[in-house]
Amino acid sequence: MLKVANQKFARLYPGDATGRQPVHTFIGPGDTFTADAAQRAGQQAVDTLNTHAATALAFAQVIGLPTNYPGLAETVRARVVDKLEREPIEDFRLDFEDGYGTRPDDEEDAHAASAAREVAAGIKSGTLPPFLGIRIKPMSRELHARGLRTLDIFVTTVVETAKRLPDNFAVTLCKVMSPAHVSVVARACAALERKLQMKPNAVQLELMIETPQSILAPDGRVALPALVKAGGGRIRGAHLGVYDYTALCGITAAWQHPRHLACDWAREMMRVSLAQTGVNLSDGSSNLLPVPPHVHQAWKQHFDDVTHSLVNGFYQGWDLHPAHLPTRYAAVYAFYLSARPAATARLSNFFTKAAKAGAAFDDAATGQALVNFFARGLSSGAITLDEAMQTGLTESELKTGSFLKILDGRRYLAKQ
Repeated sequence: MLKVANQKFARLYPGDATGRQPVHTFIGPGDTFTADAAQRAGQQAVDTLNTHAATALAFAQVIGLPTNYPGLAETVRARVVDKLEREPIEDFRLDFEDGYGTRPDDEEDAHAASAAREVAAGIKSGTLPPFLGIRIKPMSRELHARGLRTLDIFVTTVVETAKRLPDNFAVTLCKVMSPAHVSVVARACAALERKLQMKPNAVQLELMIETPQSILAPDGRVALPALVKAGGGRIRGAHLGVYDYTALCGITAAWQHPRHLACDWAREMMRVSLAQTGVNLSDGSSNLLPVPPHVHQAWKQHFDDVTHSLVNGFYQGWDLHPAHLPTRYAAVYAFYLSARPAATARLSNFFTKAAKAGAAFDDAATGQALVNFFARGLSSGAITLDEAMQTGLTESELKTGSFLKILDGRRYLAKQ
């Protein structure tokens, strides 16, 4: 009985997703996307940073960096600039929903095809971000046909032009209210994979959690596990849609923001119901754009919103404007750098304690959380490899991303 129960539990909760999770999703209209969109956004971000916060001290004062960490302001700004010049966007989502609007069918057909050709050009030139995808219109009675048609045109055009999809490609499903919304798109993806001779599940899906019905089903059950199950193994992430969600909860526009209690509750429901399932979680966006004369105000709000997400275990969020990129990375980097000294000491002590504990180690979950901290910090550019190796871990151990694998490897070597 225990064997069967434990096997079922392991299938339902395989653990956190392995591999890199982007720190953000940058969204822009599908009709304006170009193969070099990420590089252009990065340059705009650098220009805005140099114009409105030319020094490390000026930037730190605007966003409110902690002052009790010597050198933090200089390190954060230097690494932000390096990131903006090297890899300004980690995940780009071409939008054919709210950010694109409703257009005549022939116009959206043409834009889906032209955007796909730009993506194919980016594959060839190597200018695409490491993650990329599209957001299609919802599976509502009025819009589902349009959403599925855009999906078909875009994916078919990319594959026929570039002979493959871009790396880490995903389709974002918005305003999900029923498992049927997910399963229909999953079936459409399977049909495309057969038609274009792709591997099964080559097209991954992400769910926008932006309706009350995507949190609680009509019978009062938590809706999220059923939504993920309906994806048939395709669901890569669940993203909170702050503004639609709060609006549908009856919250007036002036109080719709990521740190509203309603959003905290939704995030906690997402976290608890999807913990250890392998589905990545992502927060929503700040809606105040950092454009003159609101740059400093928007930066401070965005920095605080991102920090709130990170503190509450949401390591990815949405960005709407290139000038959001400096504060996205500043918040991420400050989060990891300020916590790094204590985390370094704790992880080093954990492996010492684990080695003495023998075969059993009850605190493996906490050890894994510390390994995740350094893995995320490394992939984001917040922490350097040399800084991560101060934990006593080697580069190869850090790449495994698994506390238990590192521990097993050390025990094996100790026996040799």
